[in-house]
Amino acid sequence: MASPSLTRPEVKGNQRSSQQQQEMALSSASADSPPSWFTPKRLLIIFCLINMINYVDRGAIASNGVNGSGGTCDDKGICKSGTGIQGEFELTNFQDGLLSSAFMVGLLLASPIFASLAKSYNPFRLIGVGLSVWTLAVAGCASAFSFWFIAICRMLVGVGEASFISLAAPYIDDNAPVSQKTAWLAMFYMCIPTGIALGYVYGGFVGGHFHWRYAFWGEALLMLPFVVLGFMVKPLQLKGFSPVESRTALTSVETASSVIEDSEASKLDGHMLVGGDSISADELSKTSKSVSMHSILNQLSRFAKDMKVLLVDKVYVVNVLGYIAYNFVIGAYSYWGPKAGYNIYHMKSADMLFGGITIVCGILGTISGGFILDRMSATISNAFIVLSGATFLGAIFCFSAFCLRSLYGFIVLFAVGELLVFATQAPVNYVCLHCVKPSLRPLSMAISTVSIHIFGDVPSSPLVGVLQDHINNWRDTALILTSILFLAAGVWFIGVFLHSVDKSSDGSQQVYQHVSRKEGRESEDVMLSIKVVHIGSE
Repeated sequence: MASPSLTRPEVKGNQRSSQQQQEMALSSASADSPPSWFTPKRLLIIFCLINMINYVDRGAIASNGVNGSGGTCDDKGICKSGTGIQGEFELTNFQDGLLSSAFMVGLLLASPIFASLAKSYNPFRLIGVGLSVWTLAVAGCASAFSFWFIAICRMLVGVGEASFISLAAPYIDDNAPVSQKTAWLAMFYMCIPTGIALGYVYGGFVGGHFHWRYAFWGEALLMLPFVVLGFMVKPLQLKGFSPVESRTALTSVETASSVIEDSEASKLDGHMLVGGDSISADELSKTSKSVSMHSILNQLSRFAKDMKVLLVDKVYVVNVLGYIAYNFVIGAYSYWGPKAGYNIYHMKSADMLFGGITIVCGILGTISGGFILDRMSATISNAFIVLSGATFLGAIFCFSAFCLRSLYGFIVLFAVGELLVFATQAPVNYVCLHCVKPSLRPLSMAISTVSIHIFGDVPSSPLVGVLQDHINNWRDTALILTSILFLAAGVWFIGVFLHSVDKSSDGSQQVYQHVSRKEGRESEDVMLSIKVVHIGSE
């Protein structure tokens, strides 16, 4: 007699399942079509503007108008109040230095997290979330009332920036013309030196003529339209990530609902009747928690597997190791360069000179590197040729520059050297994007970013300071530092001989859909276990 009673729910369940599959198929097909607002050039412009605003903020907080200076007292006891953030909060130089690098904490912690979340949520929406955090954090800097408050806000600025850094480059790579992929990446990364330069000017003007807080309010207002864009428009899909995956997190809830409805469940005296059997609310709650824990463990397991794939990829590891050595030098140049130039060549305006050379050479070099690789035919092997060749030649010019006694000779050789060194920006990121499957690109960019900072520019400044304290000769210190560029060139040269395959156009999207659906079925099996049949009692 049991069979007839189960026929109707089973039929209803099959019909509902079929209907849900049809709806998901239609939704997937709709999501695959590009949004009406989208064109590749429009996307590039939007991302370049966002990237520039990010780096305007970095330049602004370092500018004299925003950063300011501490109060001073002369021999007569006459004291002059400080200016900017340092003056208002009476910060020591150590505290002031922490503010400029506090964003790095949030950036390094959040980059891998956003990259992993891209497999469960739409990456375009994650960019919107990150930009929201960034905007609120910058507004918090504008309304800060203490050192620790503004320090926490600067960390949150890094959290907001992390989503964009991990996900923007894959979007650009997906939508750039095949013959101009590296050139488009070059235009995107060109916004870094441009944004920092504009930040110096912007911060100096606003802080000098109005108040340092208005500089942060202005940045928040500039970013606000892009925050709205990230949530209001139809999201753009990223290659390697199916729209179905964005709903994987909801699988357990949908499955539970299906079980309850199909079995015509009802609640009675604190118990849930499922298919005529009784299960307590506590047991149902425990099962739901079990499913949540199962989902978290799945994500951690998937992250561990993805990390293993990256770490055993020789092309990726060689690329990042060269990038770390390169960034070690660039980070120390940016911090100690003006001081070294002042002591070696007695420059009166070392800040302006080094800043000007870096801006001009950064823009021209970054664009040139991208266009050169495209003209050579953008491949991973050719990218390593550009990386090793440009870095080696740049190291020769920079090393020779510090050997000269003439200031004008130094300026010419150092400018040529920086022009060559900055030509690496687009090729190195091209390798990060193309040596892995599409679904791994966000994590590839995130781990690259974390590595070059943790092992590159973050420790380089204090280590060079220790070296200078030991040998007490800025010329020798600069020459030792510059020689590390030869190491970077050598590491990248190894990449030329590695077997490299461009994985950016493989069928990983379909593979990943299969994995996602498999995980969904596993979650469904767990939820179906709540149906308890007391055969013995019947």
